[in-house]
Amino acid sequence: MVAAVGLGYGLLRPEPLPAGLLYANGQLEATEVRVAAEVQGRVMSSELVEGKRVDRGDVLVTLDPAEFETQLAEARAQAIALDQARQAIPPQLRTWRHHLHTATTELERARTLRTQGASSERRVDQAEDAFEEARGRIGSLEAELRQLEARHEAATQRIAQLEILLEKTTIRAPIGGTILTKAIEVGEFATPGRTVAVVADLERMELRAFVPQDQIGKIRLGSDARIRIDAFPDRPFQAEVTQIDDRAQFTPREVHVPEERVRLMFGVTLVATNADGHLKPGMPADAWIRWDPEAPWPDHLPVPR
Repeated sequence: MVAAVGLGYGLLRPEPLPAGLLYANGQLEATEVRVAAEVQGRVMSSELVEGKRVDRGDVLVTLDPAEFETQLAEARAQAIALDQARQAIPPQLRTWRHHLHTATTELERARTLRTQGASSERRVDQAEDAFEEARGRIGSLEAELRQLEARHEAATQRIAQLEILLEKTTIRAPIGGTILTKAIEVGEFATPGRTVAVVADLERMELRAFVPQDQIGKIRLGSDARIRIDAFPDRPFQAEVTQIDDRAQFTPREVHVPEERVRLMFGVTLVATNADGHLKPGMPADAWIRWDPEAPWPDHLPVPR
């Protein structure tokens, strides 16, 4: 009887972890990007197909550009008109500056002759009037030129802004990845901030796991790891530690081993390549981290209970 009990205990006793390894578990995550419209417009065409692989820069959605094209054409026409107007000012300035030089010379001569009694007061007044007219026209033209230059600069900036807005009617993939969610249809009206798609990089999966504080000192960035999911119980996926939290926390929701829930834990991020696509976001996964680089990987990786 005692022997039978001992045998039963031996069969039920949790299998210990191999030397040099730590166990953790968590949920697989992918880098997901919500792609949103930045301008408003009706959807003219869409390349969105859930599950489709896209590269960074690929066109996802095209919005109606007509409104921005019209505004851009008007802004360019205004800029051309302002440029023509400002280009007409310098020749006039040169003419009136010549007139001012002539009027200045004539005024000085008339005043000199008046002191000599060889010129009338009327001639001096006429010279002063010519001088003031030339100076006034120059001031007026210079002010007009400054105003035209300011308006032309504003028009140029407006053109640049409209070109950016027009470019944003073509919504492109911000990252290479897989379209997880198609959130808009052709004919619908997009507004700034509205999500049109969710794209995820499924070739690089992350596992957010938690390690007790008395064990965290064994782990280093770059430590080798293995991940296992229920769908492939006999195939561990290679991974490595890419992040270790600076602060501990209590009772992470992702921890499934009861005795670990009352201990301080440190978050650890593992990254695994997923070229064949077997790893999916949201899958629970077990992980083993090899803190001793000299320890061999065993044929069987046990899960502590």
